[in-house]
Amino acid sequence: MTDLVRDEFANHSMYSDGDIDSNQTDNPALGALVDRRLSRRATILGGARATGAAVFGSTLLTACGGEDSPFSLTSNDSATGTIVATAGSMVDISAPSSGTAGSGPSTSGLTISQIDGSPVTLLSDEGLPGSFIAPAVSRPTEFSFSVMKDGRRVERKVKVEPAKLKFKAVDKNITDEVTVPKGYSVAILTALGDPILAGVPAFQNDGTDANYAGRIGDHGDALYYFGLGVKTGRRDDNSSLRGILAQNHENLNIQYLHPNGPTTSASGTRPEEEAMKEIEAHGVSFVEIRDTAKLGSGEGSRKGGDGGKKIPSTWEFVQGGPLNRRVTPNTPTEIYGPVRGSDLLKTKFSPAGTAGRGTINNCANGVTLWASLLTCEENWAFYFLRSGDDAQRSPEELVALRRYGVTSSTGNYGWASVSASAWPQDVFDKWDARAKTDDPADAVTDYRNEPNQYGWVVEIDPYNPNAAPRKRTALGRFAHEGAWLGKITRGRPVSVYMGDDSRNEYFYKFVSAAKWDPQDALAEDRLAVGDKYLDNGTLYVARFNEDGTGTWLPLVFGQVPNPAGYEFADQADILVHARLAADAVGATTMDRPEWTATNPVTGEVYLTLTNNRASSRPITAVNAPNPRFYNDPSPASANNYGNPNGHIVRIRERESNPGATRFTWDVYLFGADSQDPDQPGVDRNISELGNANDFSSPDGLWFSRPQNAGGQVAPLAWIQTDDGSMDDRTNDQMLVAFPGKVGDGDRITVGGMDAAGMASSQQTVMGTAATSANLRRFLVGPNECEITGVDSTPDGRTLFVGIQHPGEDGTPDAPSSNWPQSQSGNQSGRPRSGVVAITKDDGGVVGL
Repeated sequence: MTDLVRDEFANHSMYSDGDIDSNQTDNPALGALVDRRLSRRATILGGARATGAAVFGSTLLTACGGEDSPFSLTSNDSATGTIVATAGSMVDISAPSSGTAGSGPSTSGLTISQIDGSPVTLLSDEGLPGSFIAPAVSRPTEFSFSVMKDGRRVERKVKVEPAKLKFKAVDKNITDEVTVPKGYSVAILTALGDPILAGVPAFQNDGTDANYAGRIGDHGDALYYFGLGVKTGRRDDNSSLRGILAQNHENLNIQYLHPNGPTTSASGTRPEEEAMKEIEAHGVSFVEIRDTAKLGSGEGSRKGGDGGKKIPSTWEFVQGGPLNRRVTPNTPTEIYGPVRGSDLLKTKFSPAGTAGRGTINNCANGVTLWASLLTCEENWAFYFLRSGDDAQRSPEELVALRRYGVTSSTGNYGWASVSASAWPQDVFDKWDARAKTDDPADAVTDYRNEPNQYGWVVEIDPYNPNAAPRKRTALGRFAHEGAWLGKITRGRPVSVYMGDDSRNEYFYKFVSAAKWDPQDALAEDRLAVGDKYLDNGTLYVARFNEDGTGTWLPLVFGQVPNPAGYEFADQADILVHARLAADAVGATTMDRPEWTATNPVTGEVYLTLTNNRASSRPITAVNAPNPRFYNDPSPASANNYGNPNGHIVRIRERESNPGATRFTWDVYLFGADSQDPDQPGVDRNISELGNANDFSSPDGLWFSRPQNAGGQVAPLAWIQTDDGSMDDRTNDQMLVAFPGKVGDGDRITVGGMDAAGMASSQQTVMGTAATSANLRRFLVGPNECEITGVDSTPDGRTLFVGIQHPGEDGTPDAPSSNWPQSQSGNQSGRPRSGVVAITKDDGGVVGL
């Protein structure tokens, strides 16, 4: 996800995280070429600026939260006597205080019952007998309550209005801490190196720590909270007090992982101990967490990172929890789906082509309705040594290897160079993907096919640590950013939406052959349910048309023409080489397709397109879904031409059917720096962003959970950035939005200009422009980090956010961030990726 290529140490780094273009086909950017007139754009959709609404309260009922302060409280609506609150806010029904001014109301002897309106849940189990969370509503809705206090009975009406963004937008800043709005608190939950397995010692953070197979890994990415019953410790999708936090670990800040950074011998080999530490710091972690304010600290509970010094945290992780688990590149895995047993997956480790080891470069994720995790292997290709064996490869093999970028002369971090003594030699040899002979039958004697074991969506059961992860090959092999399910309906197929995170790659969809049976949602054998819905079906790739419509093109053997230099043998071949198949059918190339997210109410699917460069997509290749071309000078370069700020596309399936082969689309938002000057003939800030909501390079994307007001009626969308263009003004950030619907805007024409002065004019379809009412900055992260990974408790009252690679450009002697220590004011120590828990001080739904 990080948009960079950097030398981490001599000859062994060159880690590239999606900032590449291995698509050398002549595919047009659209299904059909169009006449692009070179003129100024014709029109831009405007929009009225909305303002925040006042929140009303009283001594008997308080509606907390406001745009300019954490507790905005005004008088009753004197005309009606009705109390007004907004969806998601904390409402407190209590008797007038008998104490001095400013003291809290007494709830002794208070009895409350609801008279009218949809039932609400009073928070009596939290010691708040007169409080509830205002429910989601589509229009102002009244609720009536009977309040008994000291023998007196009064009736109170509460009018709940639709949800609003009430917090004051966080200012752009470059400070080494996580900044959130007034009225919110942030605390460290977990961080790199925290011990999650029993017996693993506390983290020293000086490069001497080992056994990362028992610790939180590095570069935390996408995350998900799986609920646990408070007493049973079993799956409970609605538990907001105890759960399992699953998190991907994409890559490494390798300079901080060892005492003095990584080392390489004079002969070019890596030390075994260092290499194993690096390998184990990748993968996925599962750790039990609990709200200790309500449950108390369980045995082994610990605050993560630097938590607890100055900032109170009610959440802790439980070391040695029975479901705690690390999945690393060494963990046994199983191959499932159409590619299982294919010759393309046969290796020395698995001559049958049915088993493998581990998962790596896990980026975004997804979750199933049957409560399993879908973790996604993104930039796996660069970990393999694979050069110098062209003579042992067939011409078709070379076409495929080059299309996926499996061409390194060392592999990331040089793991294939290790001469092992403490660990089996085989765990290092597998990163050497060179063919030792030119006989295909000898594939079972080396690891020439090992790269084909990666690039998949991997399903893991978080509630069964003994179940081996399953690689779901029906979903295709590429640089998977994420895999998010579409809206699921009884009797219709299950769909999975996926971006291929590299420049000029594609947007994919898988549609199951099986139709959804709601009884499967609660099955105990979750991976068996995955077998049913994820192993058989059709993989499609998207073609976007200029008129705002699109087509899903099936990648089915017999229907896909052979690309230049390659001939598909069967369906397994197409799935292993999905990029080649997408090339052949004429799919639309996109500006780095990254996260997908599904609106839980409308079912519309959103896709972040992080950015693109002129070197990959020149001005002559702009297209309707990727229409911009301009220069946004960055701190690193005065020439930053292309689409450096990125945008977000959304689609609506025809008849809202996940199995449809037609869709409509528009561009929901264009990223931009609102402070950059306008350039004649160039359309840059198309979404009319301002200081409260401008952003660059959208990456992470998530909708609030449907169990709470944030995910109902008009769900909140959370947008996270991975920026290299706007970081002279602000660290990476997270915004929250009410995103509207496909078609709520209009057609526009976008003008652009390249470094040579050539102009472009591209028509596209754009959503309603942003305002402070529908898009605001909620969080800014510490120095040199990326904001990635977000989820909440089911009740929406705690938000978990990932902070990845703070201080990535520093050194052990001069770290460029001290986070998470700096969150508590400690400006020392090596930086660590981590997860923060964010709560609203009044106890309401985060974001509302």
